[in-house]
Amino acid sequence: MQKPITETVEGELEGWAARLEAALRPQIRELIESLLEEEVEQAVGAGRGERVGGRAGYRHGSKLRRLTMRSGTVELKVPRARLSNSPGEEREWRSELMPRYRRSTGEVEQAILGIYLSGGNTRRIRGALGPLLSGAPLSKSSVSRLVARLEGAYQEWAQRDLSQEKIVVLYLDAIYPLLRNASRVIKQPVLMALGVRPDGEKVLLGMMTAGGESTDGWGLLIRDLADRGLQCPQLIVSDGNKGLRAACAQVWGTFEHQRCTVHKLRNLQAKAPKHCSEELREDYHDIVYAESYEQATRARARFLEKWRKKCASVAASLEEAGDDLLTFWRFPRALHESIRTTNIIERINQEFRRRVKTQGPLPSEGAVLRLFFGLLISGNLKMRKVRGFKELNSQAEVA
Repeated sequence: MQKPITETVEGELEGWAARLEAALRPQIRELIESLLEEEVEQAVGAGRGERVGGRAGYRHGSKLRRLTMRSGTVELKVPRARLSNSPGEEREWRSELMPRYRRSTGEVEQAILGIYLSGGNTRRIRGALGPLLSGAPLSKSSVSRLVARLEGAYQEWAQRDLSQEKIVVLYLDAIYPLLRNASRVIKQPVLMALGVRPDGEKVLLGMMTAGGESTDGWGLLIRDLADRGLQCPQLIVSDGNKGLRAACAQVWGTFEHQRCTVHKLRNLQAKAPKHCSEELREDYHDIVYAESYEQATRARARFLEKWRKKCASVAASLEEAGDDLLTFWRFPRALHESIRTTNIIERINQEFRRRVKTQGPLPSEGAVLRLFFGLLISGNLKMRKVRGFKELNSQAEVA
């Protein structure tokens, strides 16, 4: 029976890719080995076979090592050398390009850790990453070493000093991943704090699991940031959670607060009849996207007058936000798009959801934090500078 044409084409493509990788692998090996040779020559102070004075050490053979990369596994010949200092003490040369005990690149390790932290065992990792590992050894001990290294890096990151961080804008929001807890699958809030430096660069300052978005829950995260030296930023942007606002007030006293305009619109639409949704959106956008603070306040007054008659709960919800909905007008116009919503931190949360949505419930709270941290340090979570960052150092405008 003849195979379907789709299977034939896929098979040909896979064969083509395999042949290409097999052809590239020797070239990759030669390139890495040449870089290692240059590195050891600089360390020793002489090339292979050179007789020069003032050298820092001598070669003594080489050793074979396997390195697993995204393109597959290659076997490398790593040079060895002994270096000596002025008192005559000797030490073994260590390559910076090829760190000791490193058997795979960061991308491969992140793939292994992602499956492991999602509840996979060594057998499942081998099955999922078999083509990538290309026969590289993967034992329980090697996975354990990766996890231990990740744990150490996470603890160092979570406890690092923040006193030198100059944070202008602080975004606070929560993500609700699925995880297993006491034999049940639940949605556990992970509280996130994302800061923006004066140059517009974003930095994840902290994250923490909590029982809920209460004052006590958010207080744990806010106090942790303050205890590590973080000063109150010029502006805090959040979704309007009352517990979050109260926690910030307990730690930092008074502060500038911007309610996320997108979250507030969702709240308003949830209270309005469905047939009024589009009309409500247009009236609300007249407030948020007004040309000036004065126009925004007039649009808000018209909104309240109109919707008190049509749907009192909608008007009450807008009144509840108060002036926090228009705080962005106290800052340069170039920043308005970046600071009137929590979209910046929401995009990071969306990336995390995309990464875990096919993995099912995570096995524990710790696995959630470590997996998120693993994505962060691997560079999989891209954080661009905020728009209008050049205005972050300017004097805030008074509405």
